[in-house]
Amino acid sequence: MALAERCAVDRRATALLTGLRERHGPGPLTLDAAGRAFAVPLTAEDAARVLAGAPDPYSPATREKRAALEQFQPHGVLVSQGGARDERRAFNEAVLEYRTRLHSSAPAVVRTVREETGKLLGAVTADDGEIDWRRFHTMWNRAVRRIVLGDAARDDTALTAMLDRLRSAGNWSFAAPRRTALRDRFERRLRAHLDRAEPGALAGALARTPAAPGVDPAGQVPHWLFAFDAAAIVAFRALALLSTHSRQEDQVRAETAVADLTEPSLLPYTRACVLESVRLWPTTPFLLRESVRETRWGSGALPAGTGFLIYAPLFHRDGSLPYADRFTPEIWLDGTARDTEALMPFSAGPARCPGEDLVLLVTSTALAALLERHRHLLERPARLRPDRPLPHTLDHFALRLAALPH
Repeated sequence: MALAERCAVDRRATALLTGLRERHGPGPLTLDAAGRAFAVPLTAEDAARVLAGAPDPYSPATREKRAALEQFQPHGVLVSQGGARDERRAFNEAVLEYRTRLHSSAPAVVRTVREETGKLLGAVTADDGEIDWRRFHTMWNRAVRRIVLGDAARDDTALTAMLDRLRSAGNWSFAAPRRTALRDRFERRLRAHLDRAEPGALAGALARTPAAPGVDPAGQVPHWLFAFDAAAIVAFRALALLSTHSRQEDQVRAETAVADLTEPSLLPYTRACVLESVRLWPTTPFLLRESVRETRWGSGALPAGTGFLIYAPLFHRDGSLPYADRFTPEIWLDGTARDTEALMPFSAGPARCPGEDLVLLVTSTALAALLERHRHLLERPARLRPDRPLPHTLDHFALRLAALPH
């Protein structure tokens, strides 16, 4: 990430694809690599068409994704096809309460997040006053284990370490052998937590939700655990943005000042700041799909098995957008983002993230709690100054903030 930021890889990639669109036209850019056909949509309309076409003809279960995610979630919805996908998707939507702004476990979520952020602030205040990624991520993992598995899982760092090792193997996709012994140990440890079915945790909702015969309930949980990692990155970057953008920080403070932060609250402006963090720096820059049959594009056709690579920064940072390189949470409140086809912070279409609202609840609650009684000063604030274009790549590992009582 440090090298990627230094080399401005996303800015260069966006410029390259924009130039290719100007040279070759708006249709998907097609190429062959390693004996496979790939297509890169270059317009928002084409990207939206692919995302809206899941799972047929554009399946999210691409070959590369299956090879990677089967390391730790072989029964997950993202690597499923046909009837099994439909059943697993429905189960995920039921437990995560898709399209419900405040999850039924929201009171427990708010309590957990406030407790863990409070402990983080207490610890850094007693030490050197600095919040870096390691400290933030440690706090986040504790909160996530409690939210997903229950309070008894708070300090089970071994479970998270096992998952991280499996994810590292998954990063090699086809090139890595299956770590079945490690996965077996991880699954046994995970199921021991799920068997408690703690009330207020997703584990409790999992136990209460009927599952179709083709659904392994426990097999859905690894994805929830690892997907919350992206939420940590988003929240930490949003905190850094607010530390350098005083107008938006004041707006968040004004919103939280009139809310009872000990109770679940929508906090729409704070949520909008989170969504802007994802727009500016998508944690999943490439959205992958694979055609299950031949598809028509203009006067031509692309064969079944074509891999579609949707590069989100190309659309999120499109130079024609007046807010492309600025921190503008207002677009998520005034209808601008809703009416802009190219914005896809939680993907789009039938494969849109079913945990979107739950993630926004957790991240907005965390930001509100961190800002309630503290100001945060970013080390090296110049790179996020509001009077200059924001960088296209931001290394969250290098962010450091001083937490000062407000």
